[in-house]
Amino acid sequence: MADPNIVSEALNPNALAYLGAGLGAGLAVIGAGLGIGKLAASAMDGSARQPSVAGDLRTTAIILAALIEGCALFAEVICILLATK
Repeated sequence: MADPNIVSEALNPNALAYLGAGLGAGLAVIGAGLGIGKLAASAMDGSARQPSVAGDLRTTAIILAALIEGCALFAEVICILLATK
């Protein structure tokens, strides 16, 4: 049977906080990248279908991309705070 002290030393709260911060930061960046990619693909598809509304779509896409980046930045700050607690 494994020694329980070895397991408790390997899984101390600081190690789990660093692991959670790293995984959270990675998932935030991946999610933001996928969200902006899907947004850009939809905007390009919409402007190809109706070229007359390309300017409005571009403005909306820029605003939405900024909101997605803001959410990703907020998630990164939370991960940094978690890592430095």
